[in-house]
Amino acid sequence: MAVAKTKTWAKAPSPCISVCKFRDNGHCIGCGMTKPEKKRFKKLGGKAEKKGFLALLVARLEASGRLGYWSRMYRRRCDKKDRPCPLDKLDAALDAEALDKPRVAA
Repeated sequence: MAVAKTKTWAKAPSPCISVCKFRDNGHCIGCGMTKPEKKRFKKLGGKAEKKGFLALLVARLEASGRLGYWSRMYRRRCDKKDRPCPLDKLDAALDAEALDKPRVAA
């Protein structure tokens, strides 16, 4: 019996976690997106576009120190919508890329 593949990226909910306070130079303090980015996410088509968008957003949130809170809230949102969380696949992809890169001696 074959296992059906879930379309994690196609069904990925918006990264918005319903905080919507744009105090950080036009970026939301909850999800790190700007108002135009929030609108743009709805129009993203394929896996590559959504994956790239989320990778950029994760990097932005990590740099601002808000990644931990956002990722907990986003995972909760995915659970409530009964959808697979794309962060699991994104984490695996980023870990694989890190292993592929040669290490530079300090």
